[in-house]
Order: sequence, then C-alpha cells, then structure tokens
Amino acid sequence: MELKNKIWMTGNLDWFAYIGDEEVWLGRREVPIPLDEGDRWTNSLGFVFEVRNAEIVVVEKVEPPNITW
Repeated sequence: MELKNKIWMTGNLDWFAYIGDEEVWLGRREVPIPLDEGDRWTNSLGFVFEVRNAEIVVVEKVEPPNITW
C-alpha cells in the first residue's frame, strides 16, 4: 500500500509524517511498520493515529500512558 502522507524516520528512530501541512511526530516503537489500512496506534504523547484510505490521520488525543523507565 502506498501512503498519501510523506513519512520518514530520523537517525534517532523517531517517525514523522506530514498530516495536512503540518509535520507531526508519530512515535517510535509504537508505529506499526509496515503500515497497512486500518492500523492504529497511540504515541507517548497520547495522540491516536489510524491509517484510513491510505492516509495517516489523527483520530483523537487521550491521556498519555504512564511510562516508567
């Protein structure tokens, strides 16, 4: 599947995409690669993303998960 969004990974393994005209951080390990229609994930900031019609969209903002290292 070819995405409509431009997507890239930095040297720090962070995933980014353009959603509309905005550069958006998608996450790190939580991003399901390769992306497929219907994939859904939540990044550590609490943003929920989903692939719909070959496009990454922001679905909602939830309370970020409590991550301890």
